[in-house]
Amino acid sequence: MKAIRRFTVRPVLPEALHPLSDLARNLRWSWHAETRDLFQSVDPEHWAASECDPVRLLGSVSPGRLAELAEDRRFLRRLAAAADDLKDYVGGDRWYQSQTSGLPAAIAYFSPEFGITAALPQYSGGLGILAGDHLKAASDLGVPLIGVGLLYRHGYFRQSLSRDGWQQEHYPVLDPNELPVSLLREPDGTPSQVSLALPGGKSLHARVWLAQVGRVPLLMLDSDIEENDLGERGVTDRLYGGGSEHRLLQEMLLGIGGVRAVRTYCRLTGHAQPEVFHTNEGHAGFLGLERIHELSYEDLDFDAALEAVRAGTVFTTHTPVPAGIDRFDRELVARHFGPDAELPRIDVERILRLGMETYPGGEPNLFNMAVMGLRLGQRANGVSLLHGQVSREMFSGLWPGFDPDEVPITSVTNGVHAPTWVAPEVFRLGARQIGAQRTEDAMTVGASDRWDAVAEIPDQDIYDLRRVLREQLVTEVRERLHASWRQRGAGTAELGWIDGVLDPDVLTIGFARRVPSYKRLTLMLRDRDRLMDLLLHPERPIQIVVAGKAHPADDGGKRLVQELVRFADDPRVRHRIVFLPDYGMAMAQKLYPGCDIWLNNPLRPLEACGTSGMKAALNGCLNLSVLDGWWDEWFQPDFGWAIPTADGTAVDDDRRDELEASALYELLEQRVAPRFYERGQAGLPDRWIEMVRQTLTHLGPKVLAGRMVREYVERLYTPAAHAHRAMSPSSARELAEWKSRVRAAWPHVTVDHVETSAGAPTAELGTTLSLRVRVGLGDLAPDDVEVQAVSGRVDSEDGITDGTTAPLKPAGGPDLEGRWLYEGPLSLDRTGPFGYTVRILPTHRLLASSAELGLVAVPSEELGEGAGVLMR
Repeated sequence: MKAIRRFTVRPVLPEALHPLSDLARNLRWSWHAETRDLFQSVDPEHWAASECDPVRLLGSVSPGRLAELAEDRRFLRRLAAAADDLKDYVGGDRWYQSQTSGLPAAIAYFSPEFGITAALPQYSGGLGILAGDHLKAASDLGVPLIGVGLLYRHGYFRQSLSRDGWQQEHYPVLDPNELPVSLLREPDGTPSQVSLALPGGKSLHARVWLAQVGRVPLLMLDSDIEENDLGERGVTDRLYGGGSEHRLLQEMLLGIGGVRAVRTYCRLTGHAQPEVFHTNEGHAGFLGLERIHELSYEDLDFDAALEAVRAGTVFTTHTPVPAGIDRFDRELVARHFGPDAELPRIDVERILRLGMETYPGGEPNLFNMAVMGLRLGQRANGVSLLHGQVSREMFSGLWPGFDPDEVPITSVTNGVHAPTWVAPEVFRLGARQIGAQRTEDAMTVGASDRWDAVAEIPDQDIYDLRRVLREQLVTEVRERLHASWRQRGAGTAELGWIDGVLDPDVLTIGFARRVPSYKRLTLMLRDRDRLMDLLLHPERPIQIVVAGKAHPADDGGKRLVQELVRFADDPRVRHRIVFLPDYGMAMAQKLYPGCDIWLNNPLRPLEACGTSGMKAALNGCLNLSVLDGWWDEWFQPDFGWAIPTADGTAVDDDRRDELEASALYELLEQRVAPRFYERGQAGLPDRWIEMVRQTLTHLGPKVLAGRMVREYVERLYTPAAHAHRAMSPSSARELAEWKSRVRAAWPHVTVDHVETSAGAPTAELGTTLSLRVRVGLGDLAPDDVEVQAVSGRVDSEDGITDGTTAPLKPAGGPDLEGRWLYEGPLSLDRTGPFGYTVRILPTHRLLASSAELGLVAVPSEELGEGAGVLMR
């Protein structure tokens, strides 16, 4: 029979055990081993049954067991120690508090998904896991971050397989009362709410749930409340579900409602108001509009408010292809803003202009969330060096006249939260070497370039550790495979073969991620006979563990999953290759440590960063990857292998897959497997162990989320906070008026004449030439512009490929024709083909980049030819 109503019955803890509730409600337990061990000791059987979720555990433990623990002095001492440790962690000074003054008082970090723990399933893949790791690392470092997201009642889908290997989706209902979250409440005890106005006089209301992530509060908005009509209740039903309007409402609630939730939280708790707002991908971009709307009440017009908002906004793009960006029909966006809907004090046309693709190749009728994010953020970044380069090229249309490498999008390479992803056995090995506290500090702060202490760990210890982790993975795989086959309809009697699946002494390869086509799940199947030979090699076999979810609407991705599953079902190889459904954090935490090789074979350069290989590396797993994302930046032969790419324009997709699959097989046959099975004098794979050691020593400190968050603080958050403070209302008005004046005058800014002291087309290295330039500034003054000489090596078409810039100084003017004379030295500091040009850029003390306005004046082609090229 089905219940007509559902309640959550909370346990009544004896007074002596009250600290257990505080420990369960702070998600630090998800990465703090001692706290997890404490909960496991409450009731090991129920701990396993609760899937290691303290809130569920406490709801299932019998009153008798609780009474017994309340009298257990040893347990109470451990409980007191854990509670004191959490208090010190939350309230004590950490890295951030030891830095010089001038850091932001607070930062608001917005993301559509957060992967904190499997007990709070509000993530789909890498973006959410990255956001969760960002919050955890900020907590460890003491960074005053406030996280903002949505609470999805169905989360992301759970995946199972049909008998023939087709992906099945299930959406279990999540009851917030059974999750490690609590309602944000007003002083009178009523739940706090935020509301958005909708067309037709309707409203969208949301409550705010609070998840405490160590020191960091995470605010999650939930529209499934009685005050809403049925349609509005479903806005936060599931992650990345529904059509365009559903998605637009989610993103309005995240951005606009999220800012309102932050204001409410700060009002209720006394938390400092954020000086910096960080938009993790374009989904939360509407937060900038809400902040402009707030400032409209302070007598700032739209342009001045825009400058004030931009100064304190950081935008991170994670997408290397335009197709991955949320874009909405112009009319749909227009209908949800303006006098009859949300943000009535802002003209709808001004809102639309922020997101329209008004550049060559753009779709003029589409509203682009990433374009709005870039126009609303004074600072922007990609998530690896290569992705920064790709992003500058992809969005270069917003900065016409500038070379892609001058587009103001930098990069901060992603990192992963080591305490979450490092196996306890790996941590204990480090603790034995340098002590638990130093090991914890090394994994969280990430301040060193190398972990030299790894060199002192004996080879035998590393070998034994790797085998233990592989053995644990084998056990985990067999249990999950058995459960999967039972779901697929198999009887117990036909599953005896699972007891022989995988071997703890065989080279183990992991491949787990989302399943869009560019990640090429099935590249390994390109030559099935060759793969079978590798799996069944008599002396050097390999085994492969695969996992991943295709988007529910992506039938192409589902076909890839089915193709892989059907191959893995083949009785000849099913003991050597497995597909595990329902990939998530809990599975990943066993999978990364247990693999010897982490395989990644995307189409380069479509992997923005890719952090799964980082998590594997922290456990001593070697990477075998295409040079994409972070691997392009940090690959060295000492700790992994690079799969060659066939990305020439003359190679079609099918031929490219063929070439790269062949390269993958060859690496496995000729280099990877022989290295793993080769034994030295002591009977150990000495050269393999050395690669593991190099991975931990050199890659370990690089891939940390602590390093990543420190970079955000130093390179983006702190400059943004300084810009925010400098942008007083009068400064914002000044900058807005100056930009308007410069844009109006720019068509009349010209480079009219260029001459140098060079008398010949060749010159000697070290020569300094005198450069004289006459420019027209129209209605602008020299203080409004910078005239630059750009020089450097040139290519065959006279393009400057590695240019350096030097400002020229006014030397006279204006003349009778209104032209100004600029002069300066030009140093010939390199040999070979060398060239120069001159350009004029707008300049103002409040600009973050000289490219910010996208305005530049350069010599005409005729003038450029007359100036010539030097030292060809």
